[in-house]
Amino acid sequence: MTGISLGYFMVLLDTTVLSVAEPDLATSLHTSMAGLQWAITGYTVAFASLLSSVAPGLWALLLLRAVSGAAAAACVPASMAMIARLCPEPAARARAISVWAAISGAAVAAGPIAGGALVGAAGWRAVFLVNVPIALVVLALTCTRSVRCPRGDRRVDWPAQLAAVAVLALLTDALIAAGAGNWGHTAWSSAGLAVAAVAFTVLERRSQAPVVNRALLRSAQIRAGLLAAAAANFALAGALFVLPLLLQRERQLSALESGLAFLPLTVPFAANPPLTGRIVARTGPRPPILAGLALLTAGGTVLACTVFAEGAYPWLALGLLLTGFGISYVLPALVAAVVSAAPPGTAGAAGGLLNAVRQIGATLGVALMGAAASAGTGWSLLLSAVCCALAWLAFTRTHPITGPSRRARPCTRPRARGRGRR
Repeated sequence: MTGISLGYFMVLLDTTVLSVAEPDLATSLHTSMAGLQWAITGYTVAFASLLSSVAPGLWALLLLRAVSGAAAAACVPASMAMIARLCPEPAARARAISVWAAISGAAVAAGPIAGGALVGAAGWRAVFLVNVPIALVVLALTCTRSVRCPRGDRRVDWPAQLAAVAVLALLTDALIAAGAGNWGHTAWSSAGLAVAAVAFTVLERRSQAPVVNRALLRSAQIRAGLLAAAAANFALAGALFVLPLLLQRERQLSALESGLAFLPLTVPFAANPPLTGRIVARTGPRPPILAGLALLTAGGTVLACTVFAEGAYPWLALGLLLTGFGISYVLPALVAAVVSAAPPGTAGAAGGLLNAVRQIGATLGVALMGAAASAGTGWSLLLSAVCCALAWLAFTRTHPITGPSRRARPCTRPRARGRGRR
């Protein structure tokens, strides 16, 4: 379980460690706000760290961030599917997910601080080297016979998959261009988006292995969970994008000071998931999801009001703390909710869809909140609060999600009976 969790740890670390490096990256590569947005969303659109550290320019960095994102896209659904396989009992699975979320959540806590220290010591390129030793540890822990699961027989429809990537990439490009006021670029990207969307729809209807498992979308509970996940990542990724720019450019904090300023946001990621796991095992995932979305709404509102009023840091810390607790309640509970509600044999597909929707939310958060920041950082933070409030209202309309049994057997590993059967 440690190796599986550390794999996700690397994914989250890659999403947060770059945040406090944004001003240094912009100065070094002479890029605009749009370039910064692509440096962040290039990872989430694709969802190499070593390669990214030697990128000679912005376009090389974007390409290598996309390679890292592709590796992350393979890692996260696989880890969810392995947890479902190793922990078949619902309550035991909820506890395992809480451990998975606690270890991986530590990456969110470590990311801004580690990023700030590395940027201060060696510049923005150093942040991409942090995952190399962690990757070696993950390989050592997971490359054993006891952590293997049977291979599925579902093939990948690559044309449909590439069309899906094109849809998200062109949508992101159109939003970033619109935020920068580049209306000609926006028009071309929007036209390409329309073509890619039509192609994706046609390919999905004809595919025998569609990108989106339609059986999952028939469940109102899963649809509500996906919307909540998108809103939560919208708020988190957007805040991690706009707040470092505010702290370093307007409040004149250093990269390390900015990383330390994010502690109220990041500490709950490491401390709260075990409690969330116990709540999910006792009551089901619905209460912590609703509580988390309410905290995210409150946190975004406090942050926006603080920025509007040019308030002192303690008020900013309060908004960050509310946001941190909101995320640490929502995300572990959403994993348990979506995986538990998925039809038998679709845990991996459910985890992959949840991950994809979360990254779509993160991508849109950076694109839209970055665009709204041109009118003021407060407006972008208020936008995140509105999105979380709407997700809360939508989630309350779904049927209650039944909690798992309180009695649970411990996680077990399937025994290998020879090389051909695992």
